[in-house]
Amino acid sequence: MTTSPTTPDSITNPLLDFSGLPRFSDFHPRWVAPAIDTLLAEARAVIDTISAPSTPPSWDAFGAPLEDTTERLGRAWGMVGHLNGVADSPELREAYNANLPKVTAFWTELAQNRQLFAKYKALRASPEFATLPAPRQRVIDNALRDFRLGGAELESPARERFAEIQTELAALSQKFSENVLDATNAYTVSVEDESRLDGLPEDARAAARQAAEAAGAPGWRFSLQFPSYYPVLQYAQSRELRETLYAAYVTRASAEGRVDPGADKTAADLDNTAAIDRILALRAEEAKLLGYPSFADVSLVPKMAESPAQVMTFLRDLARRARPFAERDLVELRTFARDTLGMGELASWDLAYASEKLKHARYDFSDNEVKQYFQLPRVLDGLFGLIERLFAVRVTRDTAQTWHPDVGFYRIERDGRLIGQFFLDTYARASKRPGAWMDDARGRRRRATGVQTPVAYLTCNFQPPVGDRPAVLSHDDVITLFHEFGHGLHHMLTQVEEYGVAGISGVEWDAVELPSQFMENFCWEWDIVRSMTAHVQTGQPLPRDLFDRMVAAKNFQSGLGTLRQIEYSLFDMRLHAEYQPGGAQTVQQTVDEVRQEVALLMPPRYSRFQNSFSHIFAGGYAAGYYSYKWAEVLSADCYAAFEESGIYDSTTGRRFFDEILSVGGSRPAIDSFRAFRGREPRIDALLRHNGMVEDSGHEVAHA
Repeated sequence: MTTSPTTPDSITNPLLDFSGLPRFSDFHPRWVAPAIDTLLAEARAVIDTISAPSTPPSWDAFGAPLEDTTERLGRAWGMVGHLNGVADSPELREAYNANLPKVTAFWTELAQNRQLFAKYKALRASPEFATLPAPRQRVIDNALRDFRLGGAELESPARERFAEIQTELAALSQKFSENVLDATNAYTVSVEDESRLDGLPEDARAAARQAAEAAGAPGWRFSLQFPSYYPVLQYAQSRELRETLYAAYVTRASAEGRVDPGADKTAADLDNTAAIDRILALRAEEAKLLGYPSFADVSLVPKMAESPAQVMTFLRDLARRARPFAERDLVELRTFARDTLGMGELASWDLAYASEKLKHARYDFSDNEVKQYFQLPRVLDGLFGLIERLFAVRVTRDTAQTWHPDVGFYRIERDGRLIGQFFLDTYARASKRPGAWMDDARGRRRRATGVQTPVAYLTCNFQPPVGDRPAVLSHDDVITLFHEFGHGLHHMLTQVEEYGVAGISGVEWDAVELPSQFMENFCWEWDIVRSMTAHVQTGQPLPRDLFDRMVAAKNFQSGLGTLRQIEYSLFDMRLHAEYQPGGAQTVQQTVDEVRQEVALLMPPRYSRFQNSFSHIFAGGYAAGYYSYKWAEVLSADCYAAFEESGIYDSTTGRRFFDEILSVGGSRPAIDSFRAFRGREPRIDALLRHNGMVEDSGHEVAHA
């Protein structure tokens, strides 16, 4: 991405070029406003034309032109949004925030356009509807649903108030995300006494030394970027150092947060508490305007789950099943810490350290030992080889403009034909928001000139190479990579040619994790793991006996891990189902109540994890975080089919391709699951994969 302004005389606006791939090298933030203004004007002109009474209510007359113009806007704004997440800068942030209200206002206006709503209803009731392909019928049904959820049936002044809410919510979510990124970057810990680093792996030390040198500081420097922070929690013998970083991490974007002296902003500037309260109040008001009891009810309309009560029953049932295993995990950890490590009461900053020591004692390996075998280039070769074998495709390097030199670009072919491409951005940077995600740069659709192939963004935050050593991944990192690639496969391998339901588009949010969690399972298959490992020093593959110990440890503390996920999910659902603006119940009280109900481990009172919970306040998972466990039932059951037939069975791979990946959102996810498995989903495989095999065997309706 360019760092100096370009001029209209020297280059055309890359945001207005839809002839091919995004032109990242030509991008500059100054292009954003002119492009968005142009595209908004074009879209409004199209809408004015197709909304006119003289336009017949047929797909070709209004549906196709609307799809064309909104796709152009979506692609341009999607490029800006992507760069905002992976290449943040003051100029880009300013441009993004200046144009966000305009874009939000447009989508709100569109959702409330009664003339278009009427045309969709007329098309749905017309004889033409029955002649349309099933995927296009689903696009129309989804559009009718979205008009209703977008406030098209509201009367003034509720109509105008609904639009105001959407604008304010968009700005608040963006501010929430910015505060998390800025708070993550605002704090560092410098260490000059090397004895404080005892226990820390050499690669973590080298990265910290490199960070200090880059800052012109002596010693070693640690940040709240996860690849820097977590090894300290996991390995550092210095309890004081672990506590220091832990306290800073769990108070990010709160009034209790830690900020370096001389930083541009204070903890108060970065505090998300007021934003959370305001977001919840606005969401509750939106639900009331639409006639729903809560925002959770609104959120579930386009999802598989039928009600907040059903979701909470599912979560509490899973918590009941997991609790005996979690209790066993905790007793074992506390006993080991007391008897072997000489530690008394375990604090939150001791848990990762004691757990790593216990795992090493029980299974005779450490995560760091395993990490030395997973060189990123070799892992990618193994991942691509698996995809090629399972789905009869070919993955190769490709060329494209990128936003950073570390970003790779690839193509996927099937029978010699291009079917998809993807950008892969793997390393953590200060300008990049935390976490891992997949997003779409372009969707599949049929055009007059042929099929437009999909393009995906795949983003992770792994530790970059240190010195002349290649980047190495923990096994958890490998699982994360496979997870995000599963999302990418869902987007890129679709065969649907209706833009609104191709790939991940139109897929129920609580089913969208099915392909991603499905792919995680392959990280535990010996043939696959062996093929993607080579020790960073010796080049030898992972030894079988070490892999066997990893498998034996696969469900190490899975009970505690399951309860932690349920804690986050139940907190999210309760918050959005029960929150009353101005009521007596605070967000922190809800956190505390959920922990009392399901958690065994209680963090310190100063913990403010919700202040950096971007999934639900800035990432689209509001009243939807349960999706990870809900979809895991589906994904584990799907993977069980491969376990039954053989993981490389071409017939099973073809059925998964045909019934899950290729159909995208063109039919209900539960129908896709039934088509693949031939029955309703069962929870058995999930419990078995997590080592919780007691009291299983019943079917879980729609879960």
